[in-house]
Amino acid sequence: MEIGMVVGRTWATQRHESMQPLRMLLVKPYNPVKEEYEGLPYLCLDKNINAGVGDQVLMVDDGGPSRMILDDELAPVRGFVIGIVDDIHINEKCRRQLFDD
Repeated sequence: MEIGMVVGRTWATQRHESMQPLRMLLVKPYNPVKEEYEGLPYLCLDKNINAGVGDQVLMVDDGGPSRMILDDELAPVRGFVIGIVDDIHINEKCRRQLFDD
């Protein structure tokens, strides 16, 4: 699982039948230890979470769990939004230990 921010939406008139009712979001990965966004955004599906642009989300970036959510072993999916993050708190002592390693 990863944390990311929804930075956009995308639409497709033609898509796999298992993805027809789902929203397609662009999500940029977030590193809570460094408190910065890293890497390029990638496509995540949203089934019932209703995340929008600017929301911090919990996501999976793996086809197996994503296909389990859709209940379709052949669905061409990888990223999936599984929750909205309300707050992130990392203890300062732990943060220092992470940066010292």
